[in-house]
Amino acid sequence: MKRPGIFLLIFGLLAISAFAGWPMRAGGQGSASVSGHVRAADGWPLEAARVRVQATANLTFSAADGSFTLRGLEAGRPITVTAWYAGYKIGWTVAAPPADDLLITLRPYDTRDNPDYVWNTSYPDPANPTMGCGHCMSPAFPEWSSSAHAGSATNARFLSLYNGTDLEGSLTVAPGFKLDFPAAAGACASCHAPAAAANAPLTTDMNTVTGVAREGVFCEFCHKIGDVTLDPATGRPYADAPGVMSLRLYRPYLGDQIFFGTLDDVTRRVSYLPLEQQSQFCAACHQFSFGDTPIYQSFREWQESPYPAAGIACQTCHMPPGASPTFVLPEKGGLERDPSRLASHRDLGLKDAAFMQSTVAMTVTAYQTTAAVWVGVTLENVGAGHHVPTDSPLRNMILVIDATDSQGRPLAQRSGPIVPAWGGDPSTGSGQGLAGQPGQGYAKILQDVATGETPVASYWKPTRILSDNRIPARGSDTTHYAFALPSDAGPAQITATLIFRRAFQALEQAKGWPASDLVMAQVVTTTADARRVYAPLIARR
Repeated sequence: MKRPGIFLLIFGLLAISAFAGWPMRAGGQGSASVSGHVRAADGWPLEAARVRVQATANLTFSAADGSFTLRGLEAGRPITVTAWYAGYKIGWTVAAPPADDLLITLRPYDTRDNPDYVWNTSYPDPANPTMGCGHCMSPAFPEWSSSAHAGSATNARFLSLYNGTDLEGSLTVAPGFKLDFPAAAGACASCHAPAAAANAPLTTDMNTVTGVAREGVFCEFCHKIGDVTLDPATGRPYADAPGVMSLRLYRPYLGDQIFFGTLDDVTRRVSYLPLEQQSQFCAACHQFSFGDTPIYQSFREWQESPYPAAGIACQTCHMPPGASPTFVLPEKGGLERDPSRLASHRDLGLKDAAFMQSTVAMTVTAYQTTAAVWVGVTLENVGAGHHVPTDSPLRNMILVIDATDSQGRPLAQRSGPIVPAWGGDPSTGSGQGLAGQPGQGYAKILQDVATGETPVASYWKPTRILSDNRIPARGSDTTHYAFALPSDAGPAQITATLIFRRAFQALEQAKGWPASDLVMAQVVTTTADARRVYAPLIARR
């Protein structure tokens, strides 16, 4: 099949967010109105079609006979009136209010999927300014190009885990999927390189991915998704259909382009898709088990949290509205819109320290008697709609408690939990080994069924969940500690630090991955003002 022509991207994908050829700023300031009908191409009236004055909040719905009226318009000022109905491309007409004879004809999009479709790149081509979303899509393109989605197929950490190598790919370093199953491709490409896996989801080797598919989860791929297949009994993807296997793609045949987007008033080869603003759109790649062991479960964790009832979807946090009123450069035809309708494509997550830190709150209480210091630490998941840390069995958080007397001398721990062995061996001299210190570790810990090794990252082999103490959405965890206090020690100082790591330290060091320690929260306090307050309580124990 031939690569689509110039107008496909300019009047297609680029138009998803804001492209239109008619400048328009009327929406509710005047006393004029326009009215008309919305009909299908065969003349059938369409009821409940969304009819809008383009790029404004002036919206109405058509009646049973397809009729509509839009009011509050400025007389004599041309406007673009758009209409959308499920299963159809957005239609439009231009009018100068008042007008009462408008006709907007909607044409259905092709429901077939073309397996021979040639994907369009997201990256601008200096030699061909008509190809590549990045020529016109700003700020969306620079946001996406720096995101984890853009690097999902080429991420060096991921590939070193897939192949069983170090970060450079030059040395064999376990674990690795290909080390355990050298003749298999696995299902990784179904999420990490979905364009390559669309026609061969279980036989696409990540090492053979080429061309546009190496752009990972790229612009056109997401905007070709028209539906997600979910099990009606659970509302989740079927266990044996990860990633692209649960996605309904609409790859068009030549001459009949289609893109799906979050706006109902784009006037070029686009259909509105409310699903793009719902968590279900993300479910296929964020809900997966290996065998009977649930591994990636963030969608289910969101389902079972208070967030759905509050109307908070994945996109609410990970793709919040930006500050720009345009998605397409004005010189390329972009219209100004309410910024709250334009989602960011930064894919907020591990790369954004402030975003990560906003998910957890820490409260520390500390008091002392004549012989001991008592510390309580509460961690709350205040900002994540799933567990923290998230459900990859590599992610972990470590709470470390440091207690000293007034002279800065460390206090011996008398009771309370300590950081587990996977917190890192402090005797290795490399990295920040935290094992054995006062504190707590938070992670989903997998154990290899055959060898008993734990924790393991090789979740493609038979594993079981040995423990999982991650903090659910709106949940909390409290730990308590006691430290010995010499009689001449004076008020104690307590420092509680919560550290997030992308992977267990031993795995990072073995693979040559950069250390990923991120301080999520830190509280420093003393017992100087707490002695008198808490002493009566201690006396009654």
